[in-house]
Amino acid sequence: MKNDQYYMNLALELAASAKGHTNPNPLVGAVLVKGGVIVGTGLHRKAGEPHAEVHAFNMAGEHAQGATLYVTLEPCSHYGKTPPCAKQVVESGVARVVVATVDPNPSVAGRGIRMIQEAGIEVEVGVQENEAKFLNKRFMHNMIKGLPYVRSKFAMTLDGKIATYSGHSQWISGEESRADVHELRNEVDGILVGVGTVIKDNPALTTRLQNGQKGKNPTRIIMDRQLRTPVDAQITNREIARTIIVTAKGNEQLIAKYEGVDFLFVDVVHGQLDLQQTLEMLYKEGITDLLVEGGGTINASFLRANLIDEYIVYIAPKVLGGKDSIAPFTGENVDTIDEAVELTFGEVEKFGHDLRVLAYPKKD
Repeated sequence: MKNDQYYMNLALELAASAKGHTNPNPLVGAVLVKGGVIVGTGLHRKAGEPHAEVHAFNMAGEHAQGATLYVTLEPCSHYGKTPPCAKQVVESGVARVVVATVDPNPSVAGRGIRMIQEAGIEVEVGVQENEAKFLNKRFMHNMIKGLPYVRSKFAMTLDGKIATYSGHSQWISGEESRADVHELRNEVDGILVGVGTVIKDNPALTTRLQNGQKGKNPTRIIMDRQLRTPVDAQITNREIARTIIVTAKGNEQLIAKYEGVDFLFVDVVHGQLDLQQTLEMLYKEGITDLLVEGGGTINASFLRANLIDEYIVYIAPKVLGGKDSIAPFTGENVDTIDEAVELTFGEVEKFGHDLRVLAYPKKD
């Protein structure tokens, strides 16, 4: 027997298929069911394009009358680049609406649901709610905190090393893991590294998908307090993707040597660029989620500032050893285990010979 959970899961699968293409908007899927038959489906494919409900109603046509609408996020109630979906839901003639979760956007925040209820349509909220919130964790974070969703990504050996004492790290992880990293890059708005990584590796930080598929090149962001980024570094090539160098206030007169590169000037706190201020400015630049691919120093800075929202760790079946081998997080030492940042493990998946472990800050 197909129930509400079954149809909502279909809507969630539709929504997830657009990962990386809807930013800054959420991922949304919709399914219309009448008499046990699916008469319409839709998803929000790209920011500025019609929302999921619109596609579903267009497919269903007159069959929407008396149907049940399953939608993964509360229908919007405001005019933006597209008309409010709640208004179309009311006009469609559906008999019932099942919503996975309320939209935290202050412009919506329950108004869409009330609009539908006031029209006399039955509304149920909370079916597969946790799954819907998890799918849209980036959007939820944006709306609640007004900051990019930060993912710290690194590959390490089984004994927790990301490089030898000399800094050699190619390649700790296998081909399958590295291919997955490019899938991640294809989803996010920005990749962030420290200037040390730029000087040492000269990375392009572009997206290279398998089978020759064209991917999205996110904005490359360099944390560079003293403007040491080489002018001829691959990462400064604006023809490939946008590049932002985050540097200290007072360096404004030193940027003329860089062509086609954008700059953000932030405060220096305790000898380091202010990360909170950096994230606030990046969010205003349209960066809604960020993949931190820096080394131990950058990782440690984000860790101690409590600004990592998700950890993506590729663990290779290798043991490096060595007291001077480099760990994923360096920085200042702590005295006791009580000072550790506590996490909750999420999904564990195998990529080739490697394991990919997802983890999240433990909630109080």
